[in-house]
Amino acid sequence: MGRFVLAIFACCAVSLSLSAEDDGFRFEWSRARIDGTRTGCVTPLADDIGKSVGTVSGSEYHAPNGRIFKGGTAADVASVVLAAQPAMAPVKQSIGYSPEPMVRAYPECALSDMFIDVLMKAVEEKSGKKVHAGIANFGGIRVDMPQGDILMDDMLSMFPFRNTVVYVALKGRDLLAILRQMAATRIQVLGGVRIEVSGGELLSAEIDGEPIDDDAVYGVATISFLLNGGDNLYVGKNAVELLNFEDTEIIDVMLDYVKGETAAGRDIVYRTDGRVKIR
Repeated sequence: MGRFVLAIFACCAVSLSLSAEDDGFRFEWSRARIDGTRTGCVTPLADDIGKSVGTVSGSEYHAPNGRIFKGGTAADVASVVLAAQPAMAPVKQSIGYSPEPMVRAYPECALSDMFIDVLMKAVEEKSGKKVHAGIANFGGIRVDMPQGDILMDDMLSMFPFRNTVVYVALKGRDLLAILRQMAATRIQVLGGVRIEVSGGELLSAEIDGEPIDDDAVYGVATISFLLNGGDNLYVGKNAVELLNFEDTEIIDVMLDYVKGETAAGRDIVYRTDGRVKIR
């Protein structure tokens, strides 16, 4: 029996337990966050690597908190991490500031509302068509928005999937079918529409203060992953019109938003508005 540990220096550790069984091996993974108490390490910015990660001198590792580790593997591991920093510099640039964290939460949170509202605006601008509603998925938001400096790395980690943005025109009855499916299973990220759900049933669904009309056509902003079965959604089904902007990914529109707000002197702040109510 053996045990191997792989670590991303000072940020998190992934442990792999390897144990023998009758027919081979069993692998067990676990993940634990390292808080920097031993070394004082924190996630580095592009211009504070020594201060954040420390330095190596020969076989000694000099940690940010002043501790010196002599011999062993500490200096070797630190050398690998330090050697990688120049290549990582572009994603360690601060591109914005968030005065408070935005934590992912179901069925609605500031981060999910910001995500879909930004997506809707981008799709409306790219398509030149009215966008009434937006549908995305919570699984597409992988990490929370941090408090403080927002790094390029944070945004890439938040929206890592290379899904493109899409305009879909749907009849009201088809949009309602999607919302009823969500009510019976799991609500996803919604914009433009206000819904109320109880006991797995859709009690109400409104756009611009009016109930969704079965026969009206609504412009919907979504992502390519959800067109044909992603997260069991088929947003592209029965589309009256569909425009897939294959040159524009989710991360593109989210980076444009953060950089635009920053250039205008605004922090990245968002609030929920009660668009999803579950009794």
